[in-house]
Amino acid sequence: MAIPAISFSDFQKLDIRIGTVIEAVVPEWSHWVMKLKVDLGPEIGERIIFAGIMKFYKPEQLVKKQFPFVVNLEPKKMGPMGDFSEGMMIMAVEIKEKGKRKKEEGEEELPVLFKLWKKVPNGTKVR
Repeated sequence: MAIPAISFSDFQKLDIRIGTVIEAVVPEWSHWVMKLKVDLGPEIGERIIFAGIMKFYKPEQLVKKQFPFVVNLEPKKMGPMGDFSEGMMIMAVEIKEKGKRKKEEGEEELPVLFKLWKKVPNGTKVR
């Protein structure tokens, strides 16, 4: 399968920033997503960002940790309570290659969260 190419100018449209998770909870209605309150620095402020990681991580594992987030996506409605996700957490997921063992029924692919080698100011741009 060919990977579709985008132009460099399209890539430059993404605004990826480092933010610190200051609160993480599992909404009562959720069976998949976790609701994160993220400090993205003085320019952007705090945002609510949902991430589909609840089956793999506990909220307390994320609080006070820094991760990369795309911050210029249109808000997306999440769940029945009218909550909106104001960005997207960036993570790695395993890609199953053709000819490799297929995922078994009920088996999940673990999302791998990025870890910074050192703390940076919230709102730092990722390039």
